[in-house]
Amino acid sequence: MFKLKSSFKPTGDQPQAIEKLVSGVNKNLKNQVLLGVTGSGKTFTMANVIQKLQLPTLIISHNKTLAGQLYQEFRDFFPENAVSYFVSYYDYYQPEAYIPTSDTYIEKEAEINELIDKLRLKSTTNILTRSDVVVVASVSCIYNIGSPAEYGKFILEIEVGQEVILKNILRRLTELQYDRSEFEFKRGTFRVRGDKIDIYPAYEDFGYRLILKDDLVKKIEKFEPLSGKQVTNSQTSLNKLIVYPAKHYMTDPNIFKNVEQAIRDDLKKESEQLKRQKRLVEAERLIRRVNYDLEMIKEMGYVNGIENYSRYFDGRNIGDPPYSLIDYFRETYMDDWLLFIDESHMTVPQMRGMFNGDYSRKKTLIDFGFRLRAAFDNRPLKFEEFYPMAKKIIYVSATPNDWELKRSTVAEQLIRPTGIIDPEIIIRKASGEIEDLIKEIEIRAKKNEKILVTTLTKKTAEDLTAYLLEKNIKASYLHSDIQTLERSDILDNLRKGEFDVLIGVNLLREGLDLPEVSLVAILDADKEGFLRSKTSLVQTMGRAARNISSQVILYADTITKSIKESTSEIKRRRRYQLVYNKKHRITPKTIYKPIRERIIDKEEELLLFDRPFDLGDIEGLKAEAMTPYDKKKTVKKLESEMKKQAEDLNFELAIKIRNKINELKT
Repeated sequence: MFKLKSSFKPTGDQPQAIEKLVSGVNKNLKNQVLLGVTGSGKTFTMANVIQKLQLPTLIISHNKTLAGQLYQEFRDFFPENAVSYFVSYYDYYQPEAYIPTSDTYIEKEAEINELIDKLRLKSTTNILTRSDVVVVASVSCIYNIGSPAEYGKFILEIEVGQEVILKNILRRLTELQYDRSEFEFKRGTFRVRGDKIDIYPAYEDFGYRLILKDDLVKKIEKFEPLSGKQVTNSQTSLNKLIVYPAKHYMTDPNIFKNVEQAIRDDLKKESEQLKRQKRLVEAERLIRRVNYDLEMIKEMGYVNGIENYSRYFDGRNIGDPPYSLIDYFRETYMDDWLLFIDESHMTVPQMRGMFNGDYSRKKTLIDFGFRLRAAFDNRPLKFEEFYPMAKKIIYVSATPNDWELKRSTVAEQLIRPTGIIDPEIIIRKASGEIEDLIKEIEIRAKKNEKILVTTLTKKTAEDLTAYLLEKNIKASYLHSDIQTLERSDILDNLRKGEFDVLIGVNLLREGLDLPEVSLVAILDADKEGFLRSKTSLVQTMGRAARNISSQVILYADTITKSIKESTSEIKRRRRYQLVYNKKHRITPKTIYKPIRERIIDKEEELLLFDRPFDLGDIEGLKAEAMTPYDKKKTVKKLESEMKKQAEDLNFELAIKIRNKINELKT
């Protein structure tokens, strides 16, 4: 059962919005809209709807920062339930690509954040094993992650008293893509200590120890991986353990022969077609690539880019939709689950455009012999494929698009529980905007209030931050180059008072919940476009709608149509809210919101030395003097230092570090 924990009760127009949405779902309405102004408690309304309906729920957000914030909020609302976080697990991602004009092949390169990978795996495991599930996801949830049926078949199931053969358990763990590691015990690994097998599931924070005797499982213990201590806050001795795979893409060895033949048949057909077109280089390239991949899959069960062959392993036909996180919900719950699309005015258009970009890149790779045509079927869902899959959809936004409004019933939520009205809007000339902005910042910083500043480009955000720091103003910036989990930390640091001004581009718009912010300054407000449209301006202004002394300053030399429409809408809402407050004798109060725990604890800084790095430091590192664990740890630190030196244009030192990394690896 979902159990909502909160010290608040629905208030204002939240009760009628909750009742209307619940009633709509019970009447089997496919589409509904929750139109709620910023700060009206839309997330709390969503949580109440989930509790009343008792339905497994998927919440899709259009960016990782907002998804992280929603995950933290729902984790607090439902501490006893399975709240999960599913976003792209790359800190850095360069997709495989080919540029024909310069004959440049760009190999897929990625830095996977192992902790986000754990949260993704936890999401799918929760869906397959529980009914009290809330998954907060970014739009990456419509990408191919492999068949839930195949993933669910690949398990290791162990019970106390079961007769086992050690070799068979180790083989099964390897089939589940777990690595044997005697030196470094981390997620996705296992180790053997005499008659004990330690397993660290890829989706857990704890390890499990199987104690064997005379080919029987005598005991199953849960323990802390770092200290080795048994977990004392729950039942330490378990009767049964189910271990799920360490990766989403799984290949069944029993069907590999048939799959291999199908791939080789397609390889022969497509390579001969290239030869008939006199494209011998492309044909030879395709033959080499596919043969290498097949050998790797046969020997290891996995290869980088295995997702490009997923259609064969999934049993899909050409053009069939890929398996995504949505299929895990459908496989487990049929149609009996709920979908929220948060900030739908941004999320729906983003989902519509994802297929075309992916198709264009894949077409070039296929045309030039880098991939089989089956790679087309490793793709995100088309929106027309995604839309019929969910039977109960609630679009959530302060500014929903016409597309949602035309096909939905609307539940409005214009009153904030604290009585705060929309912010006062001030329009000032753009000339001299920075000097004026600094004065406004200094006024609020003295009162320990916070300021958000929006710019049009990342470069401007960084330059303005540097300029304010020179003026002894504590400032930081936030944009898409900041790593996923670091973004949430920056927002928390603003609230903690570590700096006063946060500068960003479009990441300062939807969903950022910062009650300490009393001023939002919008630079270049008269530059019509995506970032200065009516919707964008209304959303940006909403960041100041959680503080009773809030203001929005638009720096503009001309009054554009978007400025006129957005300020008119804010003024209309202010009038409605003032009348409501007067009628119900409400005195507005600034929202109080606790600073939540981080999604994950921050890892130790990857620093080798507390002084400038030089060539002597590299020469002192001897591979023969290190254990395998020390080598791996040192390589990770050196890779971080290499990137830093390259960014500082110290290319000679960066090359020396790279050579040392290669030496340690070999």
